[in-house]
Amino acid sequence: MIREKVSTTEHYMKLKEVLGEKYVNAEVESPFDFIYLANKGISANVVKNFSIYFNLSWNLTAHMLNVSEPTLYRWTKANKNLERNFSVKLLEIADLFLYGSEVFENKQIFFKWLNLPNTALGGLEPMELVEIPGGVAKVRDILGRIEHGVYS
Repeated sequence: MIREKVSTTEHYMKLKEVLGEKYVNAEVESPFDFIYLANKGISANVVKNFSIYFNLSWNLTAHMLNVSEPTLYRWTKANKNLERNFSVKLLEIADLFLYGSEVFENKQIFFKWLNLPNTALGGLEPMELVEIPGGVAKVRDILGRIEHGVYS
């Protein structure tokens, strides 16, 4: 079976849905829009929507954003806007997870792949890279290679 590629427009519409359209109240057409949204400020409640959609624990979500669980809880309880860097990081991770789910055509299979050592990443698990600067881009590159049939 040949998979139909998801269009960029569909992908970013889905990303808004994943994060909560009421909290992402601007058009998202590319990763450059992440900066605009972050500067404008997005509600910490997008973190809840993100973790629920991808069935992630609060602890793992906090870990990927490099904050403590209690801090994340306080932000969402107070309906605080995320700081710019946390907003961009969350948007990049959500975008990556959505892209990976599209490439593998299944969230569960994608998350299994995230936790397996990958030769193209020097034997590291892709999930290990998600929290570090530049890590999301490296994992996204590998997903692009997989999508286009390049051995990875």
